[in-house]
Amino acid sequence: MNSSIIPKPVSIAVVIPSYKVRDHIVGVLAAIGPEVSDIYVVDDRCPHHSGDFVERNCADERVHVLRHGENQGVGGAVMTGYKAAIEGGADIIVKVDGDGQMDPKLLPKFVLPIIEGWADYTKGNRFYDLTHITRMPRMRLFGNAGLSLFTKFSTGYWNIFDPTNGYTAINARVAEHIPFDKISRRYFFETDMLFRLNTLRAVVADVPMDARYADEVSNLRISKVFFEFSGKHVSNFCKRIFYNYFLRDMTAATFELVVGFVLFVFGFIFGAYHWIHAIVQATPTPLGTIMLSAMPVLIGLQLLIGFLNFDVANVPSRPISKYLPARAKEALGETAATIDKIRN
Repeated sequence: MNSSIIPKPVSIAVVIPSYKVRDHIVGVLAAIGPEVSDIYVVDDRCPHHSGDFVERNCADERVHVLRHGENQGVGGAVMTGYKAAIEGGADIIVKVDGDGQMDPKLLPKFVLPIIEGWADYTKGNRFYDLTHITRMPRMRLFGNAGLSLFTKFSTGYWNIFDPTNGYTAINARVAEHIPFDKISRRYFFETDMLFRLNTLRAVVADVPMDARYADEVSNLRISKVFFEFSGKHVSNFCKRIFYNYFLRDMTAATFELVVGFVLFVFGFIFGAYHWIHAIVQATPTPLGTIMLSAMPVLIGLQLLIGFLNFDVANVPSRPISKYLPARAKEALGETAATIDKIRN
């Protein structure tokens, strides 16, 4: 895809959080194409002073270096870049890591769904092409697969995979409605973004990509963040269910969830009590008691499965950026001929 044919009225900004990526960041900057209007490098109190390094070694006038007085994590760095890009008049904001794993030449593929108006947010998916999965380190492969399953439950985006992928693009008008002060500042940032986007009912689309692994060092350790991530997934799941099925709207799925949960819990507790009582007393449990325990469990399970099916089908499908009052709506109104060129 030729990046030069992206419609000129669209202002694209790139945000690059910078922390211990001094060996790669200049190469990343050099690979960013002319379709990008501004590049925001956020030095997140990098011990290697990557912000100063970029200023000394990069003459690209599009590059703006922002600095944090204290380390805020990747989420904090991206939020700082988002704010600067929005203030700078960007229509689409692309986030790329500075470690060289993400090919800037793929940028047109990420902005295309937003330009066409059928997505509000796009993210990379390294699992799309099975021939490329073998290149991924095994620990990352299994870790990302597990996190993807938890993320589907907590965010409500059952149609996406690879939630920790940091190659993303977002319509700036949608970004303006995200509560930056509530977004996780550390490694849970990408997943927390998806949760916040779901509360806005934004449309998220996966973009197939191939990650490049060389001598870069990942600061994320699955073993260290597993319990932290698990707790946050549970918290976001509960909040999402409350927002979508009790606060914002009530549907048949709400009935299935409440009644199914009550019946399942009742049947389980009732059955467990009588099972333990029968063991202690060394007496057989009456058939009626068994049925009174089994039936609520089975009916409750069926209702919960029905709720799950509804939730899977309830993935946001209407881009909200079309209805938000902003300059981006006019800027993204390209002609059909131009869109056809981009598709080809």
